[in-house]
This record gives sequence, C-alpha cells and structure tokens, in this order.
Amino acid sequence: METQLPLIDDFRSIVLENRPLVDTRAPVEFARGAFPGAVNLPLMTDRERELVGTAYKQEGHDAAVELGHRLVSGRIREERIRAWLDFLDAHPDAYIYCWRGGQRSQIVQRWIHEASGRAVPRLKGGYKAFRNYLIDESRRLAAEKEILVLGGRTGSGKTLLIEKIPEAIDLEGIAHHRGSAFGRYAHPQPGQIDFENALAYALIHHDAAEHPFLLIEDESRNIGQRYIPPEIFSEFQQGGVLLLETPLEERIEISYADYILYAQREYDEAYAKGESPYDWIETMRHNFKRIRKRLGHERYERFSQMLEDAWREQRRTGDPEGHKAWVRALLVDYYDPMYDYQIEKKGERIVFRGNAGEILDYLEKRRNGEGVWV
Repeated sequence: METQLPLIDDFRSIVLENRPLVDTRAPVEFARGAFPGAVNLPLMTDRERELVGTAYKQEGHDAAVELGHRLVSGRIREERIRAWLDFLDAHPDAYIYCWRGGQRSQIVQRWIHEASGRAVPRLKGGYKAFRNYLIDESRRLAAEKEILVLGGRTGSGKTLLIEKIPEAIDLEGIAHHRGSAFGRYAHPQPGQIDFENALAYALIHHDAAEHPFLLIEDESRNIGQRYIPPEIFSEFQQGGVLLLETPLEERIEISYADYILYAQREYDEAYAKGESPYDWIETMRHNFKRIRKRLGHERYERFSQMLEDAWREQRRTGDPEGHKAWVRALLVDYYDPMYDYQIEKKGERIVFRGNAGEILDYLEKRRNGEGVWV
C-alpha cells in the first residue's frame, strides 16, 4: 500500500513561520514570481518543460508523462534528488510546491520519500492556491485596518522615522526603491508579483501582531517600476495623514547622506563587481534625463551643470560636499512645489503635523487610547 504523503493548506502559518519553500517549477516560472523564502529546485529545466509541453499538445497526457520520466532519469534524477535532500538537510521544516500542487510536486515528494524516508509536505493547490490566498488576504487586511499615512517633504526623514514605528510597513523597503526619480538602488527591484507577495506577508505579520493601526509612508501608486495593487492603494488613500515637518537644512543633510554618500558607495561597489551596468555619476546623469521634461530646459541645464561641477570638484579634492548645492536646488525648486500641490489635495485628511519626536509622541498616545482621533 502506497504511503499517503502530507498535504498542507494552512497558508497563514506558512507566512507567520516564514516557512522555507521548495519551488519545483521550471526556472522561467519561478522568475515570473515566487514567495518569500522560496528557493527554485526544479523537477525539470525550462527546455525539458518545453519538450514535455509539446508532447502533451501533440500526443496527449500519457506520452508527456513518459517523456518527462525519460528526460529526468538516471544521473540527472539522482542529482536533482541530491539537491532537494541537501536543502532539506539545511531546512528540515521546508514544504514543496509546483504550479497547482499536482504532478510535479507529487513526483518530487515521492522521490524524496523513496530516497530518504522523509515525508515532506506539499502545498495543496500549489503556487496558484497560495498566491490567491495572499491576494485575498492583502485586500481584506487593507480594507479592515485603520490606516495612517506618514507624509512630508522629500528628504524629511520619513523612512528613518518609519524604522522607529512598530506599526509601520516600509513599502519602499519591500519595493527596494526610495520612491523618487532618484530612488533606484544599484541592485534591481523585485518583480511585481514578488513585491505583491512580500507586501502580503508584511500585512499578515502586521495583523498577527494585533497592532492598533497600520502606518505607511505616503507613496504614489508606483514605487519605481513596481506598483501597489489598485484595491490596496485605494484603501491606503483613505488613511489619515501625519505630516512630518523637517527644516530645510536637515532635509539637505538627510538627502545628501542617502543619495550621495550612501549611493556612491553602493553603486560604485556594485559597478566594480559587475553587478550594476552604471556607476554613481552615470546613474545620476540618467536620473536627471528621466525628469528632463518635468524640469524644463532651463532647470535641467542648471541642475545638470551643478551636478557636473560638484562631481569635478569631488574628483579633484575628494570632498563630496559640493553636491549639497544641487541637492538644495532640487528640493526647493522641484520637489517642494510638487509637495505643496499634493498636500493641498490631502488637506482634509491631515490629522497631525509635527517633527519626528512629536509624531512619535502622538503615536504613543494613540496606542494608549488617549484623546479623540479623527
């Protein structure tokens, strides 16, 4: 009698336990989107999957299955079983899945059991069922949570403040982007589906912590090349706004540290390792070109020249301080007018404004149920 191997559909526990997952789909499927903590150890390569798919269309199910077993046999099968077992040795609590929890993950599950005696659970319904769960939970939680939105001028230190707030979800951190035209990191953003799955994980963890409210940074729908799903973004747009007020000189220092000092190290290290096609200065020139139309010819030429002057001085003396001139100009002449327009539209939603310390005090009182809140 064949051993019944376990099926798992408690998706919430997978999220809360940050359960390691073995994705047995082909690499091309994994690249389209996977789950946090998943590693791709496929049953078939992309080419093998393609051949099996062709056989299925032309000759039917049985022929496709037979071809699959021929392609993944002998030494190839042994190597793949070894890879699964090595991962399970390091992560004995892992689960496995394929697209719909069907034949591929069943085969992997059975081969692992035959080779080692391990009864590794597989996801019931596979990737598709878990992905649908995350989509549904994201929408539900965004609709049910009391939302607070942290706004403030560019460079005001919103991300620094969010790191101090336990109820916050860092959308820019999940999207791996600073959220502005100059916000791209040296390493690429996650794919859209990966971003959505990671956001769902964050919302579910937030829910499990039973926080009294959810705080997010004031973002446009797009964070770099990723976008917040429309149903979730719509809920975020209903939240009360907290305005972080930071003096201009402090904003210049924050922007300088982030976009100049940190970014130069990050980009230049990645470029030297061949992990980024551009170094920092080429990236900044490209960023200015991307907003050229919005800047207009005069401002574009002026800001670009300020960048080049500062870069030339830095190369000559080793001192990057000259970049503060164009950072100041960009904040005052470009970002602040846009902020003023946006905040005017959000006027009715503003529930509090103050500096970082005052906002932290406000949130502490809110946690404690002090006062009447809008």
